[in-house]
Amino acid sequence: MNEQEKMLAGKIYDPSDMVLQAQQHHAHRLSKLCNDTFDEDTDKRAKIIAEMLPKADSSIYLQGPVFFDYGIYTTIGDHFYGNANLTILDDCPVTIGSNVMFGPNITLATPMHPFRYQDRNVKQRPDGSEYDDEYAKPITIGNNCWLASNVVVIGGVTIGDGCVIGAGSVVTRDIPANSLAVGNPCRVLRKITDQDDIHLQKNLF
Repeated sequence: MNEQEKMLAGKIYDPSDMVLQAQQHHAHRLSKLCNDTFDEDTDKRAKIIAEMLPKADSSIYLQGPVFFDYGIYTTIGDHFYGNANLTILDDCPVTIGSNVMFGPNITLATPMHPFRYQDRNVKQRPDGSEYDDEYAKPITIGNNCWLASNVVVIGGVTIGDGCVIGAGSVVTRDIPANSLAVGNPCRVLRKITDQDDIHLQKNLF
């Protein structure tokens, strides 16, 4: 397996690999270009986003600024809304469903580092070049989800369809479908039901 295949398979890989470095640098450049392009430049912005996120539906909206580690390993369904300061580190596949809303300051982080510093620290090859050992775990977010402000989702997590993740949550484990979940670490408070229909909330009218 090459380093790209290892990375996407969740195996230990070398992030200094030339192919991966080129992909990263391209994504970082496109992120910057996207952030420097105004909404009024519709066609220009759309072309940048399409190149940065080739597996995203054309209907997605990114408020910006954004940062993608690779971009090409992120899949996004239709009618996605990403508020300000979206960061997606897609060293492993990130899959986001349709009709998903992200509040400001959302981070999806697939990369993992060893707990032992002996494994985590930078190492040196015989030729003097440096590298470190990393691995990553995929993230999946289902359809019809809302992640409120300042949510962090850790690699290896699946959030089921129809979930609401409360502001400031750190999601370290799977969240079942149609759940209201909050906290650090994020825990399920309860199911979302028909009783949560906005039209039944009398204080809103």
